[in-house]
Amino acid sequence: MAASIIRITTLDDDRLDAYARLTERELRCVLEPEKGIFIAESAKVIERALAGGMEPISFLLGERWLDQMMPLLDTLDEHVPAFIAPMDLMETLTGFSVTRGALCACRRPKLAPADRFLDEMTRRAQGRPVRVCVLEGIVDHTNVGAIFRSAAALNVDGVLVSPTCCDPLYRRAVRVSMGTVFQVPWTRIGSNARMWPSDGLATLHDAGFTCAAMALTDNSVSLDDPALASFDRLALLMGTEGEGLCAQTIQGTDVAVRIPMANGVDSLNVAAASAVAFWQLCQHPANSYHYERGMF
Repeated sequence: MAASIIRITTLDDDRLDAYARLTERELRCVLEPEKGIFIAESAKVIERALAGGMEPISFLLGERWLDQMMPLLDTLDEHVPAFIAPMDLMETLTGFSVTRGALCACRRPKLAPADRFLDEMTRRAQGRPVRVCVLEGIVDHTNVGAIFRSAAALNVDGVLVSPTCCDPLYRRAVRVSMGTVFQVPWTRIGSNARMWPSDGLATLHDAGFTCAAMALTDNSVSLDDPALASFDRLALLMGTEGEGLCAQTIQGTDVAVRIPMANGVDSLNVAAASAVAFWQLCQHPANSYHYERGMF
């Protein structure tokens, strides 16, 4: 069995709407997420998506990428179409870069409720400390993608995103993450924007997590405070790019944490801050250096 290879000379085909005509919002289908899809770009990202259990609906490949993708296509059922287009046709797609000439439309996975998600993270840890990151209201998809990549590299158990945080499966977030959004378990936390952060923090506390706010406050502790490493279950909350965590969130957490800095700099970009915090607070896998051609 293998995906069905279909050569095309035009994008005027309803089966290509996901690639050529639908907006990100239309792809997402907010009101009916079980019918929503997302687009994975580049061979590496597509490989990670399928390895992470994502269900492919179709592929759109530039002609020169077919040979590289054939080993993957050969593993799929024949009901999955792979549309093969001349490179000049691919270049007509808005914002398309020929260096990422492989696209795959996948079905959106169903997200677990936050309480069940946290229980699963604890179960998987098998007695070792659990570290999750909570993203509040982050609006830059580049930052979300970068945070997921750091979370994967630095051994974060899972990521939870607030109701107002941007979509981790947005095309740019997936691309910047290098597909690690399919490796790091994640879900949404908080029933809606009006109930956040009260219900989200309650969910974390009910699951036994100590909540640490990355925030500059009068009583914040240094990131290298030994007490932080002693918590069995720690949720690290990161705020939006401009204002950081909202005051209500900070008040509802158990401790505020700051990164010590020099030269009068008071803060880092949220993606950079997350990497520093993950390195300090998460377990370091032994002998974990791994190089993949084309990743760096």
